[in-house]
Amino acid sequence: MSSSSNCIVGGSAANQLAAHALYGAQATQQLEQSAASDLPPHTLMQRAGLALAQLTLAVAPHSKTIWIACGPGNNGGDGFEAAMHLKRWGKQAVVTCQNISAVIPEDAALSRQRALAAGVEFSSTAPDRFDACIDALFGIGALRPLQGLYTEWIERINTCKVPVIAVDLPTGLHADTGHAVNVHVKASHTLSLLTLKPGLFTAFGRDACGEIWFNDLGVKPTAPATAYTNPTPPPRERRHNSHKGSYGDVLVVGGDVGMEGAALLAATAALHAGAGRVFVAGVGDNAPLGVDTTQPELMFRAFHTLDLSQMVVVAGCGGGTAMARHMEAVLQHAARLVLDADGLNVLAQDSHLQTLLRNRPKGSTVLTPHPLEAARLLHTSTAEVQANRLAAAQELADRLNCCVVLKGSGSIIAAPEHTPRINTTGNANLATAGTGDVLAGLAGALLATHTNAFDAACASVYQHGLRADQWRTESARPLTALRLAQVL
Repeated sequence: MSSSSNCIVGGSAANQLAAHALYGAQATQQLEQSAASDLPPHTLMQRAGLALAQLTLAVAPHSKTIWIACGPGNNGGDGFEAAMHLKRWGKQAVVTCQNISAVIPEDAALSRQRALAAGVEFSSTAPDRFDACIDALFGIGALRPLQGLYTEWIERINTCKVPVIAVDLPTGLHADTGHAVNVHVKASHTLSLLTLKPGLFTAFGRDACGEIWFNDLGVKPTAPATAYTNPTPPPRERRHNSHKGSYGDVLVVGGDVGMEGAALLAATAALHAGAGRVFVAGVGDNAPLGVDTTQPELMFRAFHTLDLSQMVVVAGCGGGTAMARHMEAVLQHAARLVLDADGLNVLAQDSHLQTLLRNRPKGSTVLTPHPLEAARLLHTSTAEVQANRLAAAQELADRLNCCVVLKGSGSIIAAPEHTPRINTTGNANLATAGTGDVLAGLAGALLATHTNAFDAACASVYQHGLRADQWRTESARPLTALRLAQVL
């Protein structure tokens, strides 16, 4: 008996409490083959079709006509099976499928016969009007540009104003990477079967998938996961019997002339995230030393007067080329370190600094690059980084011996000897100047109290995105970086 489908992203936040295991296409296909050999023939496709039909009915309960666009493989078979159930439940199910007389997989052929016997309508064209649509074209097979009638169907799906439910993953989306071909389905709901795939949660995945649902079809994987979703971190409790020293000192190094705001945003985030004390050291020739009258808690100091060995250093926010003169001292002496922005750009240009970074104590350093900064560090292009974000983040973490947060839609948290995490919180409200500085400051504050960089990075990325999600729900005002820092 198939297990029920659960909403992983887009529904109740309760489903984000635990880390969900993610598996790539190869592991999923191996699991499917193994399960099929252990179960009676056709069982997996029957379970998949029933789960798909049930979700369709839940998403569009009042629909009358449902268009099921089917492909030539097992994804199409899932669609045939769902169409049979929908027809039996009183819906007008219309199936379109190219080359209907061509050889198709045995299970899919059996499901097609079951659909025909149930009275499902098969058509060479999409219905003129329909109330819901199922994308059962292509699943986790080889990703390739689509042509002809498939392209026309996808364009029709993407312009319709009705719920669109994708089987396993939207057609044209890569299961492992979240990369998508130019013409791909943009679903309102996606039902991932057997396993959750990394590509659902990063790169183009979130925009293409809509709400992500999962049904394991009663089959449990035994292979190690490729990645995990980033779970809700445990609550941070501040003991009554504590003092400011209990929560660490954070030093923000950056803010060259004309870019002081970036350093202040990082410092504000560290302050509001609960750091015991927050210092700011400007890097420009005329770095201001004084007071921020709106935030008198921040302490401004000359860089050379501070003992980095007793601090968490957040380096690079708005630092410009002036960061170069401070990087060696930061890498050699900072007890714990968050490198962002111009700290990363200086690092990318200096192999000696990279050696110093690799030699830092294990679990003491977090890098927070956006894709372009990651590309500079890897000596590749932004497009190459975005084409496989998981691999790029892990390569960078292994190469530099530190924790890496590759920012973007579905931020990746990677570190040596850790299975990477993909973050599921956050939204496009974060696509504004300064929010990366806020993340760096937040990571600094959490690194001051966490035992290792990976835990601090996971918690900070989750909380950063969560505040943006809450803002979207609670406020109609635009979310600026300063407001984000203040609600931490």
